[in-house]
Amino acid sequence: MTIDDGAEALAHVVRGAIVESVHRGHLALLDPSGGTTGRGDPNLTFLPRSAVKPVQAVAMLRVGLDLPPDLLALACSSHSGEPEHLVGVQRILAGAGLDDGALQNTPGFPLGDDAALAHHRAGRPASALAGNCSGKHAAMLATCVAARWPTATYRDPAHPLQRAIAATTGELTGDGPPAHTTVDGCGAPLFSCTLAGLARAFARIATAPAGGVEHRVATAIRSHPQLLGGTGRTVTGLVAGVPGLVAKDGAEGVFAGALPDGRAFALKILDGAARPVPAVAVAALRALGRTAPVPDELGRVPVLGHGEPVGAVRPVPPAAQSLC
Repeated sequence: MTIDDGAEALAHVVRGAIVESVHRGHLALLDPSGGTTGRGDPNLTFLPRSAVKPVQAVAMLRVGLDLPPDLLALACSSHSGEPEHLVGVQRILAGAGLDDGALQNTPGFPLGDDAALAHHRAGRPASALAGNCSGKHAAMLATCVAARWPTATYRDPAHPLQRAIAATTGELTGDGPPAHTTVDGCGAPLFSCTLAGLARAFARIATAPAGGVEHRVATAIRSHPQLLGGTGRTVTGLVAGVPGLVAKDGAEGVFAGALPDGRAFALKILDGAARPVPAVAVAALRALGRTAPVPDELGRVPVLGHGEPVGAVRPVPPAAQSLC
């Protein structure tokens, strides 16, 4: 992805009366019929990072993974490393006859402030279990056990698990076979898609009829938002606060979500910043006609001066592009 790729200003960082910084990016909006509008280039090919985890979970269920809703939410998660997250990951592994020594995700520390402080006070080193992608990796291992596939090589793009994930990504996004394969921060293969394609995938999961694996993923996310993210996380607050929403955040300024009627969005902040994501995600929900007090509150990102709010990160409406 190049700098000069048609991105638009999606958020202003306003301090006092001055626009101090501008976050540019791309946004895809889908209506219930699948029609696409947006900002920048909605058909941008990009790396969806952890926002694609619900799609990966669909692929794993299709080839034999079987988890209850709470653990399936963890399989979709970038968890904060709170105790319930770590216990849940260990439950996934134990159900497959494994322990956390089998995990091959990059070792890390808890994302949550309280969990990270407790981890450090206890003198614990970085570990694969504490890494925010351990739920996905545990589910990948459990899938391999269920399908009788090798576990030691589950991260290899040529492994049958990863081939199944690539195929499901192409199918649910409607993009066809992924154009690019690389390695995500956690060490698992990462397949590219388009921004509109990611929104389509979320819409297909959110609108799936009961009885299918896509509906199981949607139900898990909706019923266990705390396990999907963690305390104070935007994705957890939005899923808990917007009835029927299926959503997921990703590194480098990625976020996607869909409503039960098929309205959906996916966004990419071009500079990879997380700061504007809550404001832009809530603005996207508003553009889709969904408003509620809790999401509006989550979309307020203050700019501080001496510890007090002196401005805010504000989404930029299309008519304001001439300001940038």
